[in-house]
Amino acid sequence: MEKIQHKHVDVRGLKLHVAEIGTGPAVVFLHGFPEIWYSWRHQMIAVANAGYRAIALDYRGYGLSDQPPEPEKATFRDLVDDLLVILDSFDIPKAFLVGKDFGARPAYHFALLFPDRVSGVATLGVPFLLTGPQAFPRELIPKGFYVLRWQEPGRAEKDFGRFDVKTVLKNIYILFSGSELQVAKEDQEIMDLVDPSTPLPPWFTEEDLANYATLYEKSGFQTPLQVPYRAWLEDYGVTDLKVTVPALLIMGEKDYAFKFPGLDEYIRAEKVKEYVPDLEITYLPEGTHFVQEQFPDEVNHLIIAFLNKHI
Repeated sequence: MEKIQHKHVDVRGLKLHVAEIGTGPAVVFLHGFPEIWYSWRHQMIAVANAGYRAIALDYRGYGLSDQPPEPEKATFRDLVDDLLVILDSFDIPKAFLVGKDFGARPAYHFALLFPDRVSGVATLGVPFLLTGPQAFPRELIPKGFYVLRWQEPGRAEKDFGRFDVKTVLKNIYILFSGSELQVAKEDQEIMDLVDPSTPLPPWFTEEDLANYATLYEKSGFQTPLQVPYRAWLEDYGVTDLKVTVPALLIMGEKDYAFKFPGLDEYIRAEKVKEYVPDLEITYLPEGTHFVQEQFPDEVNHLIIAFLNKHI
């Protein structure tokens, strides 16, 4: 960890935090929520040792990166445009993109817009997804589902505001490590779903939690609630939704994402390959939503094999 270097890059009027280690072909890691560059600590060191340049950023409004001037107007396209500037500023003509959770969206969005800049895309926990209202079956989703709750302006802020940042992150990690959708009753909020006595998952230490808390205490939750949740229906803005680069999807068999309406069939029946034809899908039998932290050795092996195959 101490060999990972940190810097801030001027990106479209903001200073964005970037962590990197290693030399060789570039691999850019795109985090999810409630994650941060630190979520990729195991993968960064592994791919660097395998002969690659590992780069992980904090998105605008996350962690050590600057807040956008109007967080409530942040978009997924902002993440894509920021990534393009970062690659250009580092003189990287082409890179592998590795996205976790909603990080799959900017990874695939970038590959759709700039396929000549992408060597391959690997995602964990979330496949390529269609966007827009027609792709989000609100009528099939329980009303208390956390995504719907957090899309409501002010609701999550009020819910989270009852606790310190460390407790909020602990609760989300516990919830998202389960195998069921996180659904609150009408008289509950999402934070109420966690029993305060519930321990952290065994693969996530108090030191890890403290590192996350320090970063989110700096950034707060305003931008993270906007992107991904309140910007979720944003369109890709392209007409040809065919990803032409090689791709890898790593799913934990116990990931709660499989309970999202239609997603299990979309992945297991390989309907996703209609949009990502050159896709390899791998399942980790005991894996949850945080496979890269839960089973780092297995995930590192899969990612490095994918990189080596498509370099």
